[in-house]
Amino acid sequence: MTQNSDQSRASRRTFLAASVAAGGVSLVGVPGVATGDSGPGEDAGRPPLAQKPSKELEGLLRELDQRRIEATVRKLVSFGTRHTLSSQDDPVRGIGAARDWILAELSTYAADSGGRLTVGLQSYVQGPDGRIPVPTTITNVVATLRGSVSPERVYVVSGHYDSRVTDVMDFTKDAPGANDDASGVAVAMELARVFSKRKPEATIVFAAVAGEEQNLYGSRYMAKQFKAAGTDVQGMFTNDIIGSSTADDGTRDPHTIRLFAEGVPTSETPAQAAIRRSVGGENDSPARQLARFAREVADNPSTGMDIRVIYRRDRYLRGGDHIGYLEQGYPAARFTEPNEDYAHQHQDVRVEGGKQFGDLVEFCDFAFITRVAKVNAATLWSLANSPGTPKDVRVRTNRLTNETDLVWTRGTEPDLAGYEVVWRETTDPEWTHVIPVGDVVATTVDMSKDNVFFGVRAVDGAGRRGPVAYPTPQS
Repeated sequence: MTQNSDQSRASRRTFLAASVAAGGVSLVGVPGVATGDSGPGEDAGRPPLAQKPSKELEGLLRELDQRRIEATVRKLVSFGTRHTLSSQDDPVRGIGAARDWILAELSTYAADSGGRLTVGLQSYVQGPDGRIPVPTTITNVVATLRGSVSPERVYVVSGHYDSRVTDVMDFTKDAPGANDDASGVAVAMELARVFSKRKPEATIVFAAVAGEEQNLYGSRYMAKQFKAAGTDVQGMFTNDIIGSSTADDGTRDPHTIRLFAEGVPTSETPAQAAIRRSVGGENDSPARQLARFAREVADNPSTGMDIRVIYRRDRYLRGGDHIGYLEQGYPAARFTEPNEDYAHQHQDVRVEGGKQFGDLVEFCDFAFITRVAKVNAATLWSLANSPGTPKDVRVRTNRLTNETDLVWTRGTEPDLAGYEVVWRETTDPEWTHVIPVGDVVATTVDMSKDNVFFGVRAVDGAGRRGPVAYPTPQS
């Protein structure tokens, strides 16, 4: 390298360093080598790399029906109790009656789908274990909308249809479970109804799972079945307690939904932990990339909601159905309301001092649930119609330089147009800058891998961006 080239490269690094410090430049580039700069171009108040909804997505969101969501919640409450240990064969009361109704309702959507949506039961017998005193059949109701272009790529959305009262082993008392979690089941079912009329590129699975209150049994079984089959689940969301924005002190936050996303992966091996400790990435798990993507596509006026990402796997002392997927190494996160009124969770139905207790339908906010459904719809539709998360993304560490070499495996989507490198300061929670690099599988960025975090995402011919993949070291 000539002296002039050395000086030019040094000057460029100085400019880039100053740009990062100023926080006002988004870099762009050309295939192979990424350099240059341009304005950020983001809308004020939206996530830094926000993607605007298409007309097709906006039309889909308008079809979500608050009246249907309310009717579903009320119907599930009408079964009295949906406790996992309640009757499996009573036609009007218990978990079996709820299971059969969910199956029948989803089957009507399948009948009108032109064969795109299939519905079935996924059952197994859970032996005695903790909150299961006797062998008990656990049954998930599963609706699968097969992808039209990349059916091997799968996204899952679920709610749990079992319910409980104060005593988790009491399966005889009324347990309405309106908020926890008829609300989540209603969202999954309404998405299945609306999506079944369309042809997403990737496969979407809509599930109502059982056994959550006893130990996440249904979702754990489902995740294990996916893993055993080698299914490429690239994202999973559970909707659990999404029925109201009102806290126990009466405060309301009707336009915010929490999204819990873990940092260090639950399934991390000792070798992976050693790498992470040496190079960082605690805030760049697949679950957190999934949460960032949700904010990019669903935190906007089309949903009427702000997504508050919480950097935790779940709330203290509790856990949701996304955990079974995290245990299998799948990206997964939990939607839940911004406030919780514990007088209306897991409480026996009663009146004391003029105050009602219990998870009653009267305390649900159906307009809020419908907005949460829009957040889910925008996220899932965008995931299923954008390119998948890049695979085998690596940062080369076999040479000591002040540049960053990134490599990855090209995706198989027929409409794949290319890739973008994203980056941010190590102290920033979200990606802030984008570098288009073209339809390549390797690129060199003239910035030090020591100073910022990098990621890679795919772009299709329509300009839709998929989730970011965080690179691991390759020596």
